[in-house]
Amino acid sequence: MTSESMKTFVRSRQYLFYLIMLMGLVAIMDQYLSTIKTTAIPYILREYFTTVNPEEYASVFSFWEGIYLIPTFFIFLLNGLNDIIGRKKSILILVLIMGFSSLAMVYLTPSFHMFMVFYGIAMFTTVSNMWTFPIGEEAPAAKRAKYVSIVYIIGLIPLQALLPPILIDVLGVHWKWMYGVMFLMMIPVLILWMFMKETGRYERIKKERQQGIRKKHWFGLGVINKSDVRYILFSAAIWICWLTNSFFFFMAGTYFQEIHDYSLTNWSILLLVTLIFAMIGGVTSGRYMDKIGRTKTLIIGSLGLALSLSFWGFIPINILPIFPPIAGFFISFSYTWIVVYIPEIFPTERRGSCMGWTTTIARVSYVGGPMLASVMLVVSPMMEWFWVAAGLIMLIPVVLLYLFKPYETQLKELEDIEKERIN
Repeated sequence: MTSESMKTFVRSRQYLFYLIMLMGLVAIMDQYLSTIKTTAIPYILREYFTTVNPEEYASVFSFWEGIYLIPTFFIFLLNGLNDIIGRKKSILILVLIMGFSSLAMVYLTPSFHMFMVFYGIAMFTTVSNMWTFPIGEEAPAAKRAKYVSIVYIIGLIPLQALLPPILIDVLGVHWKWMYGVMFLMMIPVLILWMFMKETGRYERIKKERQQGIRKKHWFGLGVINKSDVRYILFSAAIWICWLTNSFFFFMAGTYFQEIHDYSLTNWSILLLVTLIFAMIGGVTSGRYMDKIGRTKTLIIGSLGLALSLSFWGFIPINILPIFPPIAGFFISFSYTWIVVYIPEIFPTERRGSCMGWTTTIARVSYVGGPMLASVMLVVSPMMEWFWVAAGLIMLIPVVLLYLFKPYETQLKELEDIEKERIN
């Protein structure tokens, strides 16, 4: 693409600020619904598992979670909409599903299995990472990692720690409003969405399709090439490791509240600190990716997360609270690679579809992660070796980076990445 044609993609600083804020709010809904279970699991267990041996609560929940997350294998249908109807309309569909499934968890879940149906629908939306597309396509190359990481950081605003004590201890509402509150969040997001523009790059692709220069496609069929397939498999493998690790990490609330007898308030304070460190990790990662590259940043994040998680079960209780914030820093530091690198490595024409197939394959972790966690909870009821397994998982991305040697996208325009990414 010539420099002249690139001018059509330049947005004003005011619009980029607005887009960062809008996508940041969508990311808040995404991250909140993904992680609120860290606090909610003990309430879910006490609400629905009255006939199960208390020692088996967490293991049984992890098993059923794996079953109800099987539909996330079809996430390519949601992600693929980005290439068919555009980024703006796809974001609308995403927000509506997140908001209404959250409300349904409050009013339509008299049984555990009904709760898990709507829980599964909400989690389906959170695996798409669609909020990375608009800002990634509109941001200048030199600041793409920075801008995408800022959106991700906004998503990490620690509502998961702040809202539960207010909702339950202050307002006295039912614990299910931990989820239902995202329906209220949906309303201002929809108002702001009305001012969103379709991305310049998608508009160009749409015009070229109308002119016959590019082929129309459904979910990438007929246009995805061998290089795309290799990066889909590589990216999915990295994502599988991170997501599997996150299913272990989300049991931290159960570990501290059930095994170490933390109150909701004390756990929420620790979670708040952990999420603040996660925000710092996201900021740091974005800056590192623009300065030292994507690959080196992921290696640092993976090793840091492995080391900060592995020894939880063997650390004295008086210094144990130091480690969740460190792990929070590195879990965010490593995940920022996922939200920056994976969307940018695929061509604009089929970015949504390639992301869809990547997330679909990565959903193996949405079944395997809870299942593996369930097994480890049986093997190690006090969770000593549970955390060792969680740490070891994050050594795999380091090996994959060494074997695959992915193309470095640091400071490159999306069009240059498309041309130069040959392996």
